[in-house]
Amino acid sequence: MSAYLDHAATTPVRPEVAEVYRQELSRLGNPSALHTAGRAARARVEEAREQLAAAVDADPAEVLFTSGGTEADNLAVKGAYWARRAADPARTAVAVSAIEHHAVLEAASWLGEHEGAEVLELPVAPSGALDPAGVETAFDRGDLALASIMWANNETGVIQPIAELAARARHAGVPLHSDAVQAIGKVPVRFHASGVDALSLTGHKVGAPVGTGALIARRDFAMTPVEHGGGQERGVRSGTLSVAEASALALAVELAVAVQEAEAQRLAALRDRLLGAAATIEGVAVTGPVENRGITEWLPSHAHLTVAGADADALLAGLDMAGVAASSGAACQSGVQQPSHVLTAMGYRGEQARAAVRFSLGHTSTEDDVDAALAVLEQVAGAARRVFDAGRGSARRAAATSRTPVHPGSL
Repeated sequence: MSAYLDHAATTPVRPEVAEVYRQELSRLGNPSALHTAGRAARARVEEAREQLAAAVDADPAEVLFTSGGTEADNLAVKGAYWARRAADPARTAVAVSAIEHHAVLEAASWLGEHEGAEVLELPVAPSGALDPAGVETAFDRGDLALASIMWANNETGVIQPIAELAARARHAGVPLHSDAVQAIGKVPVRFHASGVDALSLTGHKVGAPVGTGALIARRDFAMTPVEHGGGQERGVRSGTLSVAEASALALAVELAVAVQEAEAQRLAALRDRLLGAAATIEGVAVTGPVENRGITEWLPSHAHLTVAGADADALLAGLDMAGVAASSGAACQSGVQQPSHVLTAMGYRGEQARAAVRFSLGHTSTEDDVDAALAVLEQVAGAARRVFDAGRGSARRAAATSRTPVHPGSL
């Protein structure tokens, strides 16, 4: 691999974090046990809780350790909905932005299918920023149990005005949860200052092992447990706590936050260099934010492109063969490529939404990584267009020989 540019998917574990994790694996003790080893393990968990809380401007009692962002999102969305509806049966609606991660969208959808919740998808502008009118309409309703709006989008990197949204939600009496998985370590994330009621984070985006995460939740953010057991973590997230995972997560977040400002400047310079050169390639366009500089904020780590007349699978395969790891905005479900729901919500047509590439930078990214991607991008884009054109030609020929008429617009 010449260049790893998929840090938004996962980033390398930091050496200091790996060492803390290794040390903890050699120690014994269940944090729920009352003997000496158990009490020592509990003390280390609480130290990690304090360390993580300090890094994100929260109180230790507001930190609930989870297995990652998906669990934290599900606990916030489902747990808060159940608790709010139990307290007020009239609260039967959930509002989520149309560009949320699937962990939030699918949790809300499940509530709609199995719990009778009305799911409101808040629309976004072509830039990826939330439509203020849609937010106002949702928050003015008297039946809203919960709103969930991500801090920064995982595909495009667009940042939402979370503090403004939290103030509006609080005025309306609606709890606001934010998926901050992509934002931690890239932009300032301060829980108390933001005004949100809960936020999700995960470790493997900031240099901790996969399987680590947390939900930061105000003590008055009521939740019903999603799973049941021993009643750990304020009685809403049962399960034996892993000291190694808690310690690794806390250190990784602390390290990422400590260098966030300088790292953001470094990554933004690399990103702008990549985008500036990529934009000169025929058919390559930067999505959303760059078209609205000064209006929409976006993460310094994300470079999101569309390649006209190409296909994401062919683009990613070509980059991979050239030694460049990137990602796509398109989701693959049951082996069938689907347009990116994020780009679709931003108004991109089907073919455009299937031709997205995301380059994402992280703490190990260098100029050499950017150079490696730029050295092959034009060639890969051209090859991907030829693959796409060949596929369309085959589809047209198959349609012409089929007994069943096929509308040209479906090809």
